[in-house]
Amino acid sequence: MKTTISIFLLATLFFCACQQPAPQEGPGEPSCGAEAFVRVQGPDLIQPDGTKLLIRGTNLGNWLNPEGYMFGFSRTNSARMINEMFCQMVGPDFTAQFWKAFKDNYITRGDIEFIASTGANTIRLPFHYKLFTDEDYMGLNAAQDGFARIDSVVNWCRDNHLYLILDMHDAPGGQTGDNIDDSYGYPWLFESEESQQLFCDIWQRIAERYKNEPVILGYELINEPIAPYFETVDELNAKLEPLHKRAVKAIREVDTNHIILLGAAQWNSNFSVFHDASYDDKIMYTCHRYGGDATAEAIHSYIAFRDSVNLPMYMGEIGHNTMEWQASFREVMEANNIGWTFWPYKKKDDSCMMGIRMPENWGKVVAFSEAPRGTYSEIRNARPDQGVVRQAMLDFIQNCRIENCIPQTDYIQSLGLEAK
Repeated sequence: MKTTISIFLLATLFFCACQQPAPQEGPGEPSCGAEAFVRVQGPDLIQPDGTKLLIRGTNLGNWLNPEGYMFGFSRTNSARMINEMFCQMVGPDFTAQFWKAFKDNYITRGDIEFIASTGANTIRLPFHYKLFTDEDYMGLNAAQDGFARIDSVVNWCRDNHLYLILDMHDAPGGQTGDNIDDSYGYPWLFESEESQQLFCDIWQRIAERYKNEPVILGYELINEPIAPYFETVDELNAKLEPLHKRAVKAIREVDTNHIILLGAAQWNSNFSVFHDASYDDKIMYTCHRYGGDATAEAIHSYIAFRDSVNLPMYMGEIGHNTMEWQASFREVMEANNIGWTFWPYKKKDDSCMMGIRMPENWGKVVAFSEAPRGTYSEIRNARPDQGVVRQAMLDFIQNCRIENCIPQTDYIQSLGLEAK
């Protein structure tokens, strides 16, 4: 391994340029009554001006909850695994610098302005619970910057007339049991009182901060709870609604303004686990779907559940398909009064609104991510040249900035939005 002085200096200069102070714009604190917020009216969402809102937008995936495939990784597929891999490859200090620069550059005001320019009206923001703790996460191990990051998006959305949904994509203990929740392979959230209390405490802190912010459409409690792999799935499913009720109660102690979004078990698809929709008057449901037929029959169970509870249903994630499929299914959803946020806004190459060009030598980073690294010997043998891979990581930061990305025109048009 060789790390040249020139590469080291370049890295230092780049990180000095990119490590802007954490955004300090505070959330709005208007004196708002309930009429200032999006509200539930039967199966519809109603805006403050009295008009119906059909959600049409995208997800800011990967920014505050890194996922391997968006970087081109397969085996290394969760935030924790990606961080560990980077630390093994280039060391913990360089990795921490990378994450800080990543957060400063991956999503900026320019990205929100671009999304608004397409005619979208809503952004869903996935986030990791660790952004509101002192746990080691994305370059920080104390004084995490979750509120600073969300504050910035709130202000950018307000300036661009967009609604914002806050989605806890990674809950304490893990709510899914797969890479998407950055867990240890089981939804321990449902087995742990400590994790459940932390989950509720974080949501209460978030609600306390944003209780008067009408830009925020609502709080999505947990993403895709309880994967179908486990022998205990029925027991886990039975614990989902009680946890929802507990979290809703914690939020309502400080915030009675915002809608709360509830996702079903088994990838937001199994709504039979819900038996009570009467415990709060500002509830809506969120489903997910990837693949299958682009017909109303394919989402018949979602529509039937929506009609049975007479509350709104929203497709929080959908995508990764052909442009023809996306266009057809978007029309099906809209014809059935189901709003949507396609997944994701930005990632490696395509199947998104904004594609990131992979930098020169990124393949060496991918190769290390896929290599056996179960022993120290394997790590040493697989570790690539430091100068090469550090430069590739720096180049990724540059390439992920909106001015260096590639708008995916066909993808945007398939959503019925305007490609710029």
